[in-house]
Amino acid sequence: MHFVEKKPEEKRIDLDNKLKSNKILRIPGAYNPLTAKVIEEIGYDGVYVSGGVMSNDLGYPDIGLTTLNDVSNRSKQIARVTNLPTIVDVDTGFKSCKETVQTFENSGISAIHLEDQIEQKRCGHLDNKELIPKEDMTKKIKECVEARSDKNFKIIARSDAKSVEGIDKMIDRCKSYIDAGAEIVFPEALKDEAEFEKVRKSLNCYLLANMTEFGKSKLLDFKQLEELGYNIVIYPVTTQRLAMKSVEDGLRAIFADGHQNNIIDKMQTRKRLYDLVEYEKYNSLDEKIYNFSTEGHE
Repeated sequence: MHFVEKKPEEKRIDLDNKLKSNKILRIPGAYNPLTAKVIEEIGYDGVYVSGGVMSNDLGYPDIGLTTLNDVSNRSKQIARVTNLPTIVDVDTGFKSCKETVQTFENSGISAIHLEDQIEQKRCGHLDNKELIPKEDMTKKIKECVEARSDKNFKIIARSDAKSVEGIDKMIDRCKSYIDAGAEIVFPEALKDEAEFEKVRKSLNCYLLANMTEFGKSKLLDFKQLEELGYNIVIYPVTTQRLAMKSVEDGLRAIFADGHQNNIIDKMQTRKRLYDLVEYEKYNSLDEKIYNFSTEGHE
């Protein structure tokens, strides 16, 4: 049981209304459900689930090794603890676009994006990517659109063609993807303001900008992206990178010092954790249902 109030259908309507507001939506990545709760509490517009993060969390590189079950199960866990809409990276569609769309729609997700790489895909900011033909990607998008039962479930087309075929051919691909039914386009690995602007001027659809660290794109302020006409900005791996750096530093300190006294101030407190997971709400609910006090128990 949890204290999320909104149904999946309502979250999808929220995403649709937010897109129509013409204000850029800021959507950080969540590598677990607890992070999604922080994202909502701070006031962001949505939650993003990165395919690369899901691979990394399993100890794999981002080269298409995760399965539909791997990503959908974790995405469902993340989406169910927040009232925010959740967008999920489904890589190349996990072989069956119909099954993928139905699975994620049934999991309470608000939108998915799939890319025009071959199944043995690579991270969008690495070199040596290979693309499928434009016609094959167009067919995938049509299958996704036909498979959804909720018209507010968004299909996002990501194109990795810029670094393979050049920006003009990428734009040409994206026009076909829009014609096939994609409402949002995700042009991956754009370099700078000039490239972001060129794509905006060339495409008549909602646009998603990826501000991932250590990649090919210049890291732009969300206001800059809004002025350039972008509708969504994602920070896909940021929370995992922050967490893993802290985890690694902390574990090295304990290994060297023999205790954790020197890093206590870097840790989330028990009180803060209990606030975040709404411990007292569950505690109160238990008391109402079972007519007993859980005071003193952990």
